[in-house]
Amino acid sequence: MKREMIDERVNVIGKRFQAFKNIMVLLMVFCQAAVMVAQVSFGQSEKLKEGWKFTLKDATENAINDFDDSHWQTISVPHDWSVNGQLSPTLASATGYLPGGVGWYRKHLEIPLDKKGEKVYLYFEGVYNRSEVFINGHSLGKRPNGYVSFMYDATPFIKYGGDNVIAVRVDHSQSADSRWYTGSGIYRDAWLVYANPVHVAQWGVYAYPEKLNSGYRLNVEVDLENGLGTSQSLIVENQLFDSKNNLVAKSTGKLKVLPNQTEKLTTSLKVKRPNLWSVDTPNLYTLKTIVYSNGKVVDESLTKTGFRDFTFDSNKGFALNGNWMKVKGVCLHHDGGVLGAAVPRAVWKRRLLTLKEIGVNAIRTSHNPQAPDLYNLCDELGLLVLNEAFDEWEFPKRKWLKGWNKGEPGFQGSYDFFKEWGERDLADMVKRDRNHVSVFAWSIGNEVDYPNDPYSHPVLDGGRDTGFTQPIFGGYKKDAPDAKRLGAIAQQLVKVVKEYDPSRPTTAGLAGVAMSNQTEYPFALDIAGYNYTESLYDHDHAEYPNRVLYGSENRHDFLAWKEVTSRDFVFGQFLWTGIDYLGESGAWPSRGFYSGLLDFGGFIKPRGYFRQSLWSDRPMAYLGTYPSPGNRERSPSMDAWSEWNYEEGQMIRVVCYTNAAQAELHLNGKIVGERKTYNNETGIIFWDVPFQKGTLEVLGLDNNGNQVSQYRVQSSSRPDAIKLISGEGNYKKGELAQLVVQVVDKNGIPVMLSDEELTCQITGDAKLLGLEASNNSDMSDYTDNKHRVYHGRLIAYVQLGNTNGDVVVKFSSPWLQSGEARISVQ
Repeated sequence: MKREMIDERVNVIGKRFQAFKNIMVLLMVFCQAAVMVAQVSFGQSEKLKEGWKFTLKDATENAINDFDDSHWQTISVPHDWSVNGQLSPTLASATGYLPGGVGWYRKHLEIPLDKKGEKVYLYFEGVYNRSEVFINGHSLGKRPNGYVSFMYDATPFIKYGGDNVIAVRVDHSQSADSRWYTGSGIYRDAWLVYANPVHVAQWGVYAYPEKLNSGYRLNVEVDLENGLGTSQSLIVENQLFDSKNNLVAKSTGKLKVLPNQTEKLTTSLKVKRPNLWSVDTPNLYTLKTIVYSNGKVVDESLTKTGFRDFTFDSNKGFALNGNWMKVKGVCLHHDGGVLGAAVPRAVWKRRLLTLKEIGVNAIRTSHNPQAPDLYNLCDELGLLVLNEAFDEWEFPKRKWLKGWNKGEPGFQGSYDFFKEWGERDLADMVKRDRNHVSVFAWSIGNEVDYPNDPYSHPVLDGGRDTGFTQPIFGGYKKDAPDAKRLGAIAQQLVKVVKEYDPSRPTTAGLAGVAMSNQTEYPFALDIAGYNYTESLYDHDHAEYPNRVLYGSENRHDFLAWKEVTSRDFVFGQFLWTGIDYLGESGAWPSRGFYSGLLDFGGFIKPRGYFRQSLWSDRPMAYLGTYPSPGNRERSPSMDAWSEWNYEEGQMIRVVCYTNAAQAELHLNGKIVGERKTYNNETGIIFWDVPFQKGTLEVLGLDNNGNQVSQYRVQSSSRPDAIKLISGEGNYKKGELAQLVVQVVDKNGIPVMLSDEELTCQITGDAKLLGLEASNNSDMSDYTDNKHRVYHGRLIAYVQLGNTNGDVVVKFSSPWLQSGEARISVQ
């Protein structure tokens, strides 16, 4: 609330109400800050966004304070250098044919003299990878895992009242160290944190709900860190506020913390009838933790939390708040197409809302912790999260290092630091993310049990006694790592998780289930995820009746979903994948993996509409078309684009994805496709009709013949103009505008066949982050302001500056009428 507005109210209604209002304003600010401060749990944070210098030249003197970095590139953080690199077919297909390297970052920072006596920390949400952080030439530490968040105490080396230099070395010279695109650099937010020497420890507030016979309680643990040389007697107050900032519960506790030690305070807050968090009603609360010493506040922390309970049953599946449901999940990687791994919160919000529109209710973070923004959004929007830690343990997986399917695969990876860092990385993931009510399970690994990549077992030889009818992947390899190692490692990792969060189950994505069943691996888990192994659901349910089963990675086909819906004991599935992602590419030209419900730009693909017909409760219908295959097609396609431009009289297959009981097809106002009932074998209704230019429309009908949904597609003529579809309007300073443009004909009908190159020009305080058309085979320059549309469409990401005024974004192309977006920044 602006100061002048507060003063005006004071003049009208008096000082007593002013005091009350000021308290409420502060609470609102605190609640908003809880989302912004990246979960460090203590102190006052400042985002280190602007004024960074960057180079791809490696030199030891880059860390020295008086080094001249004026010739380095000026960038803002988050920053991913790989996505701005040169695409090349000689690079690894795993990376999306983008480069790695060794990069350095530097930032000059003035620490005010009045901060002397306070602690100064540097917090990084993610640096990919093998990073080392320096302050004023002193190394603060190294962190090889590029996905975990970490913090360093910079206090001993700070120059209060003077210039301080942060330097970060990032070694991604092993560019093919992952099976997908990772990005390179400080690709998530970085923070400066000031704190009293006595404060809440890093990720030191742990709040988890528990259902009681009457109501709920929020169990709270607070770790207090004493950085002074004398004992401290502290009072800790925990206050719980609902979404309207009403105080609903509080508790106060005392404890003594010895010099340079950490102590834990445990308490609980009871709420009789809380507003429960669910995927439909994601109600959140705010826990405010206040630490007093000698009557003064020395630290405050804000934690978003909520009330909900999970039930996992080996026969009945999964229940949220006592309601049995199917988990309709998708696996997500962390990149944003042209944006690389530095994805703004607004982009994730748009993507997640679109996935919810399709009917998705859960996310699997394949196969690593993601940025805090994603978890915050899942809390706010109502999406369950299966949080995953690793894709490799002690041994690497095979990866193509030069191109795809060429030469001998290589073994770059994260395995070389797993023994030293694995348990700490897992612990830090759990501690950072355990307060998110959306997180419902912890995954300790994905496909680390892939047969013969690297582990092997005699069961792979096949034979009557093993249950296999043929040898698997070349049979048992005696010289390969023993699969029995999987059990021992899993048990230790599960122990780590339980130490920091016993309230949720542990799991993993099992790729070689039949082999792993010969080890202790699946038995160490609370719930077992099966990757593409629907064929073992019934067998393993009978063989291991206490095992809770779900599909942790699954195909998009209708049969795979029916394997879930026909069995109560399988509580859901996670599709591979929710959104197209960079890397894990096929042969050049290929940017990435293209099986998503959404494309790189976050637009719904045909298979996304097909999934919506299976997963959404809202009436829907969609039409897709392609030349009729006659009797050659075994089942109608779930990848049919919505276009109606063919040769006159050509026989066209028209497919309808709908959740209606029946559907009929109209062409130019006349029925051309007889009424058909929903197909329980394929999930798709289809007709073969001769093409005639005009308007094709499908009507979704209920069992009584009443219309409940419709969808239409029109024939288009030649491209004529560029039209802004969405993204214009009023914005706040510093926000991101996501402008969607479509090439249309003279009648305003989208031209799906258009591939015109558009040029984007910006007037005003803003910069173009990227143009994304979602074409997987377009390997052109993604760093400039020119790009070809795909299906006649693209999205422009425009980062607005910090000044008021208008920003004009113009899109032009030869022979087309230009399109223009006017953005008002306030």
